[in-house]
Amino acid sequence: MWINNPKMTDGKQNVKDRQKFIDTPYKDLYIYYLEGRLKSNPKIFHDHFIGNWQEDEFSFLFFSRPSPEEVEKILRSNPGSALLEEFQMTYDQWQGDKITPFKIGRFHIIPPWGKPSNRTGTSPEDLTVLLDPGVVFGNGLHTTTQDCLEALEMVFLRENIASALDLGTGTGLLSLAVSLLGCKTTLAVDVNFLAANTALRNVRLNGLENTILVAQGRAEDFIDSPSDLMIANIHYDVMKQLIISQGFLKKKWFILSGLLRSQARDLRFKLSRLPIRIIKEWSREDIWHTFLAKKG
Repeated sequence: MWINNPKMTDGKQNVKDRQKFIDTPYKDLYIYYLEGRLKSNPKIFHDHFIGNWQEDEFSFLFFSRPSPEEVEKILRSNPGSALLEEFQMTYDQWQGDKITPFKIGRFHIIPPWGKPSNRTGTSPEDLTVLLDPGVVFGNGLHTTTQDCLEALEMVFLRENIASALDLGTGTGLLSLAVSLLGCKTTLAVDVNFLAANTALRNVRLNGLENTILVAQGRAEDFIDSPSDLMIANIHYDVMKQLIISQGFLKKKWFILSGLLRSQARDLRFKLSRLPIRIIKEWSREDIWHTFLAKKG
């Protein structure tokens, strides 16, 4: 499912969206954990509905205020579903900490509700990324994401990248980084609709609709998309399928991340049997691993 089309953007709406994000940061979250995958029914949801995170046969509904009546309507319209638990927490609790501006290499990553003075890079070479993670995991603070950002800088120092494929894009941060480094065309893919929609929101927030296309779907269904660079910070069960597909070896550069120790060892062996050179490997306390590799 295509989430956006660069030819169909509305500049006035984008400005309005940016102002909305700046003015309305998240505060309290009301989360309802349901058993069952839900049918889409826009008549049920109201302005205080934030999104639905689907995980296998379970759903997490996020609201900005208590919504027992809406949840009851959802349960009635989805026979077989059931409310398992409900939670109330602050947005900072959900994210694990307060979202504040931070810097990784050249990238100055800030929430859109930050003060204007926070948006100025510390040097002319800095690249500013506005990032609203919403309720999706991927605020840029995880070590694998930071290693991917470092790997991206290394790639662009060596070669001009015209096209990129970001599989498991999450909030879209790595796609935004690729575009700001000069990539002309990036396809950002996530199987989860809420993640894809969050990525699209961040693409619009940064005014990068003409260089980044967001799609919702399985990574395996997009691996054949032509690109110079493939980024996959994704579950290893999915990555194992990607590296044996025909489209994998049609790429020039690879950033592969989100790997635990045994998974990294397995991937290292699999890559050694392919015409691919590992340029650098990152290991954080021998737990999380990231690879930068090149064909040839």
